[in-house]
Amino acid sequence: MTDPAFDTSVVIVGAGQAGLSVAFYLRRLGLDPGNDFVILDRGPGTGGAWQFRWEALRLGYAHRVNDLPGMGELDLSFDTADRQAPAKDVVADYYARYEQHFGLQVVRPANVTRVEGLMDGFTVTFDDSSARHGGSAAATAGLTTQQVTTRVLVNATGTWGAPFIPWYPGLDSFRGRMVHTSEYRDAEEFRRQRVAIVGGGTSAIGFLMELEKVAAETTWFSRRPIEFLEEQELNIESGSSSVRQQDEAARQGRALPSIVSTTGVPRSRRIQAAIDRGLLLAQPMFTRVTPHGVVLPDGREVEVDAIIWATGFRPELRHLAPLKLREKSGGITVGQGASWRNSRVFFAGYGPAASTIGANRAGRTIARQVIATLSSFG
Repeated sequence: MTDPAFDTSVVIVGAGQAGLSVAFYLRRLGLDPGNDFVILDRGPGTGGAWQFRWEALRLGYAHRVNDLPGMGELDLSFDTADRQAPAKDVVADYYARYEQHFGLQVVRPANVTRVEGLMDGFTVTFDDSSARHGGSAAATAGLTTQQVTTRVLVNATGTWGAPFIPWYPGLDSFRGRMVHTSEYRDAEEFRRQRVAIVGGGTSAIGFLMELEKVAAETTWFSRRPIEFLEEQELNIESGSSSVRQQDEAARQGRALPSIVSTTGVPRSRRIQAAIDRGLLLAQPMFTRVTPHGVVLPDGREVEVDAIIWATGFRPELRHLAPLKLREKSGGITVGQGASWRNSRVFFAGYGPAASTIGANRAGRTIARQVIATLSSFG
């Protein structure tokens, strides 16, 4: 199905849950991996964003990781995976077996830096991104830039590469250490320190529990009261309000709302035990940052040595800037998985399809639409 005028028919950017799901269904619909479609992934290894998560994170701590479509063929399931091993290692292992079993031929590390429009297609520019995650300056200087042309683009980059830290007065004056969720590695780095954890989701709660017996003191700050659910695992599809709000924002081209703000936090056994011992008591958000701490709404200053920003991510879309898909309201208008400004650009794992079940469903839908789009070229 590849047009001789293009290197390939489809480029999928990202090999996380959403990208692999689309690839699975494209293969099932008759496209040949590595020929009819190409997957570019910037990570040095398999596992999508999971490969970069912190060592202490385990499967089942809060968010459920749903199986990839067709994973049953390998006799693998995250429901029966090792809950004692680091989640990043389990996911990376399962994804590696999955890619090999289905022959998906993912190109990595391939950091897509720019997508430009052609007549009835796109030029995708990417480079070796190994230095992005800890490589040396010399390695960065040796990056090799390459290009591939394609009829259709499927963007499945997720959010991990676009961490969000809200601005507060005095933020740049803080003399302690500040890290975002994407940079957090181990609780021992904060031993005997006074730590402020900012955010209302499961990552913030996880950090609080890991630091409980390591840090000298922890203080939890959140913009809104925390709603603890009765469920033990978060299933975003059960939160119809969250899905509806994500869908409405995507269809209107608005910036996507925070998922946790509409779903709440699951009350797992670990979280319930932490609630019972008084650990999970969130304070109202501070008003500003000082060189040595933060200032509360009543004017009191709390001195801290470190601030951990568990404040989420934004969709990673910078490489799509040349296509001018973004609206003045801050987002990209997406309906049924496709951009309304360019119907040959599809978004997997965006908006209402950002959850793991949603990514699988979107993968099937997008694959069918991609085939229909390719067929329209004759």
